[in-house]
Amino acid sequence: MKKISKRLQHIKKNINNKNYYTIDEAINVLKKYATAKFNESIDVAIQLGINPKKTEQNIRNSTILPHGIGRTIKIAVFTQGLNVEIAKQSGADFVGLENLLNDIKNKKIKFDIVMATPDAMSTVGKLGAVLGPKGLMPNPKIGTVTDNISKAIKNAKNGQIFYRTDKSGIIHVSIGKINFERYKIKENLYILLSSIKKNKSSQCKGTFFKKIILSTTMGLPISIDFASLTEIIN
Repeated sequence: MKKISKRLQHIKKNINNKNYYTIDEAINVLKKYATAKFNESIDVAIQLGINPKKTEQNIRNSTILPHGIGRTIKIAVFTQGLNVEIAKQSGADFVGLENLLNDIKNKKIKFDIVMATPDAMSTVGKLGAVLGPKGLMPNPKIGTVTDNISKAIKNAKNGQIFYRTDKSGIIHVSIGKINFERYKIKENLYILLSSIKKNKSSQCKGTFFKKIILSTTMGLPISIDFASLTEIIN
C-alpha cells in the first residue's frame, strides 16, 4: 500500500470527505491546505447524468474562461500556404505540415492543443492513433479545425479550454491556479458549468449535474454543495 505523506495526513484530519462544502468554503479550504512548493492547479471533476455509451449524450466542446488557467498554452497548427505566416503571427508555437507531422511522430515537441485548417486535415489524419487517445485530434465542432486560424489561436491563448466526457461520463479540466483570487476561481467555474449546461443533449433525462469535485494538484477532493451553485446548474 502506498504510504500517505505527513502533509496529506494532516489535510485528511481537517477535511471531511463525506461533507459537502459551498463553493466559497471549498475555495477557502483549497487555499488553506495548498502547501506544495509550487503553484498548484485547481482541477474540477464533474459527474454528469448521461449514458456515456450513447454517443449523442456525450459532450465535447470548449469555452473561454475569463481569467484563463494560469499557464502558457503551447499550440501546434497544421496548415499551409499563406496561413503558415498568419498562424505564426497569431502566436502559434509550432506550424507546418509534413515537418510538423514528423516532429510529433518523433516526439520532438510538446504541445497542449492541435489545430488545423481544413486543407491540412488529410495530413493530420495520419496522426489519428497518436492524437486521438489523448483527445487532441482537431475537431470542427470545438473550433480546432477552421479557416479562421488566427481567431482560433488567439482564443486558445486567451483562456479557452476544451472539455469532454470520459467513459464514465465525467469531465476533468483545470480552471486556474491556487494563487488566483477567489472570485476568479468562482467565475471560471461558473462559465464552465454554464457552457456544459448549454451543450446538454435533449436525450439526457433526469438530474444532469450529479457531482462536482474540486481539488488541487497535490490536495484531496472536496465535494461541492449544489445549493451554492443553484443559479448556475438549475
